Amino acid sequence: MELLYNNIFLEHETGSHPENKKRLDAFKHLPNTHYPNAKEWLSLVHTETYIQQVEKACADGKWLDMDTITSAHSFLAATAGVGLAMRAMEEKAFAIMRPPGHHAYPDKASGFCLFNSVAIVAQYLVNDGKKVLIFDFDGHLGDGTEAIFYNTDKVLFWSLHQYPAFPGNGYVNEIGTGAGKGYSINIPLPSGSGDDIFLKAIQEFMPIAEQFKPDVVAVSAGFDAHLYDILLGLRVTGSTYYKIGAMLKERFDHVFAILEGGYNLEYMPKSVHNFLAGFNGRPIPFEEVPTTSGWKVWEGFDMDLQALFSQLAPYWKL
Repeated sequence: MELLYNNIFLEHETGSHPENKKRLDAFKHLPNTHYPNAKEWLSLVHTETYIQQVEKACADGKWLDMDTITSAHSFLAATAGVGLAMRAMEEKAFAIMRPPGHHAYPDKASGFCLFNSVAIVAQYLVNDGKKVLIFDFDGHLGDGTEAIFYNTDKVLFWSLHQYPAFPGNGYVNEIGTGAGKGYSINIPLPSGSGDDIFLKAIQEFMPIAEQFKPDVVAVSAGFDAHLYDILLGLRVTGSTYYKIGAMLKERFDHVFAILEGGYNLEYMPKSVHNFLAGFNGRPIPFEEVPTTSGWKVWEGFDMDLQALFSQLAPYWKL
């Protein structure tokens, strides 16, 4: 797996907002990767009215909601992100991009996100007859992605996230509707969850991901669950991201990743490189001392874990 990047993502100006262009400083040495014109793909997920709304807001430099800033070149950057995500899928690569996308709904922006790149690529694949696993280990629920695929069995959406936290949902009883019942897996993590809980949450539900037999695995790779991230209270270290990369490589043939959150300017890029090294079978570049969770945190997690097992038992072998 290689990193794909383009300087166009620096043109999305957000000032001192936590989601700002300094997030990509550590990647600016990478060559500019060519990306396809993705404007025609936006409507795979988003309404035409919303696409036009975003384009106009960006031209005017208006905020789309209280958290989501735009500037003159934000539409171009967000569309480029979709194009780079599509290329990452084709090349089994990791797209280093911004703005992120997993909070974006078909008809509204949310949580710093304009267009839902991972959902657009997943829908493109579904239209081609493929089954897609979306594994979202960002510390926030990818609520836009989940909503888009909540009623289909062609996409398995699997998220680990702090709960309660923004966006507010993502509890164990949210497992999908209609044909999609059982195909949304929400693993709520109490504040204070460390490496031990994060890895257990992955290991316990990896069998479902394997039973699904995806043709493609799309990773919404956010790193704001890190111990030193500024927006959440999880305590994951970069060593865990290394292990996640290795687990995915061992189990699945076609994996690609898209950068979502991660707001510590030092540890986010280190976490990216750890994930990449784990996936590529290289030594870990930035090892950290593993974190452990307190007994009260474990108690809350175990209760939710058992409840989630009960919710999913009719649909999967656990």
